[in-house]
Amino acid sequence: MSTQTKREIFGTDGVRGVANLHPMTSEMALQLGRAIAYIFRNGKKRHSIVIGKDTRLSGYMLETALASGICSMGADVMLVGPLPTPGIAFITQGMRADAGVVISASHNPYQDNGIKFFDRNGFKLPDELEAQMENLISTGEIEHHRPTAEAIGKAVRIDDAAGRYVEFLKRALPKGMNLTGLKIVLDCAHGAAYKVAPAVLSELGAQVIAVGVNPDGKNINAGCGSMHPELMSRLVVEQKADVGIALDGDADRIIMADENGSIVNGDQILALCAQHMFKKGTLAKGTVVSTVMGNLGFDLSMQAMGINVVRTSVGDRYVIQAMLSGEYNLGGEQSGHVIFLDHNTTGDGTLAALQVLSILREKNQPLSIAKQVFTAFPQVLTNVKVKQKKDFSQIPVISNSIRRIEQELGNRGRLVLRYSGTEMLARIMIEGENHDRLKTMATSLADEIHKHLGQ
Repeated sequence: MSTQTKREIFGTDGVRGVANLHPMTSEMALQLGRAIAYIFRNGKKRHSIVIGKDTRLSGYMLETALASGICSMGADVMLVGPLPTPGIAFITQGMRADAGVVISASHNPYQDNGIKFFDRNGFKLPDELEAQMENLISTGEIEHHRPTAEAIGKAVRIDDAAGRYVEFLKRALPKGMNLTGLKIVLDCAHGAAYKVAPAVLSELGAQVIAVGVNPDGKNINAGCGSMHPELMSRLVVEQKADVGIALDGDADRIIMADENGSIVNGDQILALCAQHMFKKGTLAKGTVVSTVMGNLGFDLSMQAMGINVVRTSVGDRYVIQAMLSGEYNLGGEQSGHVIFLDHNTTGDGTLAALQVLSILREKNQPLSIAKQVFTAFPQVLTNVKVKQKKDFSQIPVISNSIRRIEQELGNRGRLVLRYSGTEMLARIMIEGENHDRLKTMATSLADEIHKHLGQ
């Protein structure tokens, strides 16, 4: 499968690493800028590429290097500053740019950063184009492409990008509907949505209690946002709010809380939206797309309603690829990426929140009731830090442990063991009917991995 292609620079979601260390250096950013400008040349017209970022300190450094690389290839740069990843996808289309670039490490801590790319239609690049970019950089094939004089590109700042995105999001709510009377706790993770998300909800009439809206370059995702939803959950109860919304650093993920402070994850949000769209006849081909990490209970509940489930590899871009090839319009991940292709081309946490809020308004139900779409199987998730990403099947002790676990689970559970595409981690997911037994299995397997591959 193409998702398993060996990559030297790109991971499962663009390029990512510790800022100022390979590959997340100014030098590499400049080369990536040159490569993306070269790939998206389109005839003799003047080309333009959008660059946006989240709120990390290293964003300034990488933004400048990327812009320099792009301009050096004769393309113009449109700088939009801090804006959610889905906002940059939207602006890339709206400005009719040739490509878009996002500088963000999403849910990772501030010392990390990343660079991911969109094509002119706002979709993340397929593996083949990323491989082409890697080849251009490693071979130095484009070194001799150096325009001069008036052919060199320029960079301009787009001041109204955030306002355009806010208006786009507001239009996602059904005509005539507003959020008046709703009290919402909103955690923006000190990330890219710190201005736009509170603006959208408050302009639609909600009373917004906003936290995580004071970025300082170093506090992104720190004890807040979708990676730490306990803050949002606690505030919902304390403030007697109707719902809680937690976004991640680049606001393409969402985790919610009901009025009791109970966490509502991506699987539950996806199931609620699939059920609602299916009943309204707007779920394309009666199908929803999920990943191998999705809960088994999700599949069973969807099947009971007559909804088909398509599974993909982990990563929202693989979900989107399956949606495009199958002509489906709803997909997502348990981690909180939810994609509504009728509205936008990538996961959008604020957009997903608006879809859920509109369902609550239509049903006239609290989220605690509306979310009861499926019963989740117990699931244990464990991460193990590794020093190398060796094929698990090549380590007999680990492969034997995997075989024993799969035999015990049978057809009433699953084991998914994989490496993170963005961090030096082995990720274990075990699902079944007995949580205590699952925890024992996961701990035992994690110990074996740590013994043979651990840092």
